[in-house]
Amino acid sequence: MSKDQPNNPLARVVESQGFVVLDGGLATTLESYGYDLSDELWSAKVLLEDPQAVKQVHLDFLHAGADCVATSSYQASLPGFRKRGLSDSEGERLLRLSVELAIEARDAFWDEPTNRLGRVRPLVAASVGPYGAFLADGSEYTGRYGVDDIELREFHESRWQILAGSRADLLACETIPSRREADVLRVLLRETPARWTWMSFSCCDGTHLSDGSKLADVARDCDRDPRVAAVGINCTSPVFISSLIEEARKGTAKPIIVYPNRGERYDSETKSWSTPGEVVDWRQAAKEWTQLGAVGVGGCCRVGPGEIAQVRKELAD
Repeated sequence: MSKDQPNNPLARVVESQGFVVLDGGLATTLESYGYDLSDELWSAKVLLEDPQAVKQVHLDFLHAGADCVATSSYQASLPGFRKRGLSDSEGERLLRLSVELAIEARDAFWDEPTNRLGRVRPLVAASVGPYGAFLADGSEYTGRYGVDDIELREFHESRWQILAGSRADLLACETIPSRREADVLRVLLRETPARWTWMSFSCCDGTHLSDGSKLADVARDCDRDPRVAAVGINCTSPVFISSLIEEARKGTAKPIIVYPNRGERYDSETKSWSTPGEVVDWRQAAKEWTQLGAVGVGGCCRVGPGEIAQVRKELAD
């Protein structure tokens, strides 16, 4: 553990209650509420068109038991907004708005005294999605982008600086498919030394990131950065999570967080999800994953407030 670890916002939650419950899939929850997200901006489309709906989803996850909500900036970027015909100043405003909506939801939730019973003040994590999310072609599950490190940095840097200058408690680098992209993001982290982030990876099996890198090696890379608050696995099938927790622990002593999808596979051509082979028992899964060493559990795509409520019940019990 780093000597700076006591300042880690996630660690403060864990020290207070013994665990941290993450939220679920914001975009797919919006879809379940009737919003059409068949768009390259994905959840950022609703951020642009109906921001109060985004705030409501944050509130729904908080009421379900989430200790941390991630902003709607996963697929939001200045290049993405430019493709939509927006100016950079408008894109910057929307990125800041994604954070403010989450903060407004958190503060409204916390202002109700009954919501504080048995809870800690929730965190807001500014979501930083991979370059593949901007491409909107499913490559966040392969890491095969066809760009070099300089281009990756140019893509990430503008959004990173905006979110790092926001009121979010920390940044959440999510669904990172490759060791190379993680390296680029950790350089940006070192250039904003007052900031914390978690680094969470999409994995293709029980050992490897989507690009084939070993999770244990990437976790070891993250362990060397004192401002990496946690190492995570997300948007990965639940069947691989137990093995991945053990792999991550080989490389890091940092907190481990897991927030898998529901076990379905996304088809980037049809923009649809396949039906999973079996239903996930989220209470049992949360119990198993925390016993293996994860301190944080939540969900990603197709995991809604109902599943997060089950996770909360298990961990709080």
